Amino acid sequence: MATGNAKASLPISEARSPGFKGMALGFAVGPDSGLVRVMSRFGRMNAYRPPHRNRWRRGVAMALPWVFILCVAAGTMLPVRQWMHELFPGWTDSPPAIDSQAARDAETVWRRAGSPELRHPVDVIRTVDGDTFEGRVHLSPDLNLTTRIRLRGIDAPELKASCPQELSMAEAATAALRTLLGEGDVRVFNIGPDKYPGRVVADVTTRRSGSAATAMIATGHARSYSGGHRSGWCANAIAK
Repeated sequence: MATGNAKASLPISEARSPGFKGMALGFAVGPDSGLVRVMSRFGRMNAYRPPHRNRWRRGVAMALPWVFILCVAAGTMLPVRQWMHELFPGWTDSPPAIDSQAARDAETVWRRAGSPELRHPVDVIRTVDGDTFEGRVHLSPDLNLTTRIRLRGIDAPELKASCPQELSMAEAATAALRTLLGEGDVRVFNIGPDKYPGRVVADVTTRRSGSAATAMIATGHARSYSGGHRSGWCANAIAK
């Protein structure tokens, strides 16, 4: 006898027919059943995305192209920086930070140098400009430190030049100091702190010169300097 509960008594095979939606979980589920309505609401709730999440995703999508452009730009700048360093070796030679390892090594060099007359051998690494070079100072058999060394008592034109004439003179002075140090048997003494961290000031001798600073002045590649304000090189260069 058919009753209002006929839908619940249908076989499982009939519950899977097109006339019914849902899965048969031991009983038939009709299109008007409460379970179907609940599942339908759950599907709509699951499809909902909060507005703030959508905004975040749109922001990420908009930012990705700019991140890619910045990465490409940074990568292309690396060769330019290298070329500039080859053309103008002093343009990136800014003093190290005060708390850097280079600054600590420089301080150790002048503090551990001992007597001002004690001469320490130096392995020249590179010439920075006309009055400064980088070298490995042998303070003792077990203490060898790398630092920048500025020749005491002179001032040479800057590679970070203010005019083309100064740049030309700075390049010539750098080459002259490189040749001078190339004589070998480089030694430093009377070592003291410099105003820039990561650098010391010292008297320098080579195999043939009793004073590298005096030799640089004699060839016209540097001028005497005893501290204080330094006048520029461009005015004198233009006047000549």
